[in-house]
Amino acid sequence: MNIVILGAGRVGETVAESLLSESNDITLIDSDPQRLRALQERMDLRTVIGNGIQPSVLADAGIRDADMFIACAPLDETNLVACKVASERFLVPTTIARVRSPEFENGNPLLEKSGFAVNQVICPEQSVTAYIRKLIEYPEALQVLEFGQGLVSLIAVRAVAGGPLVQHSLAEIPQLTPGLDMRIVAIYRQDAAVPALDGSTRIEPGDEVFVLAPTEHIRNVLTALHKRDQPVRRIMIVGGGKVGLRLARELKGSCQVKIIERNRSRCEYLATQLPGDMLVLQGDSTDEALLSDENVQDMDLFLALTSDDEDNIMSCLLAKRLGAHRVLSIINRRAYADLMQGTAIDIAIAPSQAVIGELLAFVRRGDVEAVHSLRRGAAEALEGIVRGDQKTSRMAGRRVEQLSLPEGAQVGAIVRGLHNAEGGDAKPGSKAEVLMAHHDTLIQTNDHVIVFVPRKRMVREVEKLFQVSATFF
Repeated sequence: MNIVILGAGRVGETVAESLLSESNDITLIDSDPQRLRALQERMDLRTVIGNGIQPSVLADAGIRDADMFIACAPLDETNLVACKVASERFLVPTTIARVRSPEFENGNPLLEKSGFAVNQVICPEQSVTAYIRKLIEYPEALQVLEFGQGLVSLIAVRAVAGGPLVQHSLAEIPQLTPGLDMRIVAIYRQDAAVPALDGSTRIEPGDEVFVLAPTEHIRNVLTALHKRDQPVRRIMIVGGGKVGLRLARELKGSCQVKIIERNRSRCEYLATQLPGDMLVLQGDSTDEALLSDENVQDMDLFLALTSDDEDNIMSCLLAKRLGAHRVLSIINRRAYADLMQGTAIDIAIAPSQAVIGELLAFVRRGDVEAVHSLRRGAAEALEGIVRGDQKTSRMAGRRVEQLSLPEGAQVGAIVRGLHNAEGGDAKPGSKAEVLMAHHDTLIQTNDHVIVFVPRKRMVREVEKLFQVSATFF
């Protein structure tokens, strides 16, 4: 696919790197020649220097031949106008804009063809906020991702000694958890995947386990691997920027929240935007005395959400040493995120990675409904819709064991009943069925199939399974 990206910041760089790994042709536009030169030395892409809202610059970038235009410059207005120019002037079929303002959400009439002509809006700050909200709801989890219109969830959890399933084999799970439907699709031990999972594979303390289960069973699955944590009631947020403010607003009334912000004027603004029972403190999050005075040891969750990786890392390590139960840090640099894996920091989030899945759903071939990037882009889980019949589809009318899946890839779950026989949405009130996939499970037309892919290079092979032959109409 030929893709033009506007903006070589952190999001643009991550998007370009991820899409390049899948053999797409990428052209990157930015007004900073030094930034482009550095990226071109590291990645095999084409760069164009200039203002991306100017038609001449877009033409130089080869926009006429582009299949997709992704605008992720720092300013919302730049991205919206650039998408309009790309669609109106150069007839680019798919335009995606990074927009921070909540005024421009997907479905807004201003984004339609007659408006800014944006097919999809992405907002890293909102994606990170939603990610963190899930971790507050399920404090035992490292990651919670939804599929099948929210009916199925993929959860990552750290197995701990004493969990009912820990130090038992996968074959023993049905007897140990009767009535709990789940499928373990991957286990990472000491940061490496455990190869060829089978009934004899044992879950060891410290393993990072990826499990697919009906969303209604998530809490029981987490308890089986991690033991039940106390609900999150007390939270300390470091950084009152866009993510910190969004999250604090969403936590109103459900948690006790303290916010530490270095900038005095930002503190004053936060105080006007948040309810009076939320305490806004001006100070340095790496100040041990400040954290001690504010009883960081009583916090269920400590969140470092500033734009400074070093401050986030140091404040989390300090909070953990002082007794915070669980710490989470935003880390933009991938090298830092890899370095922090397995340290005292419980969870490290890369904001740019949080939006990759939203983009990949547009890039994927076949009828792909959702894509989620796992383990900082190393693995992937995707949800596709089976179209066609046994003659035109490689999945419809076949059992799971008959699918030509690459080694290590697994069909984890199937959601049936979301569509009618013609492929449209099912009638309101009709109930969909969640099936955990087994070797003899039969896949039917219009099923939503969720596949775990351990390595990104396997994605193309999996995508082909969701494509129909030319005879399908």
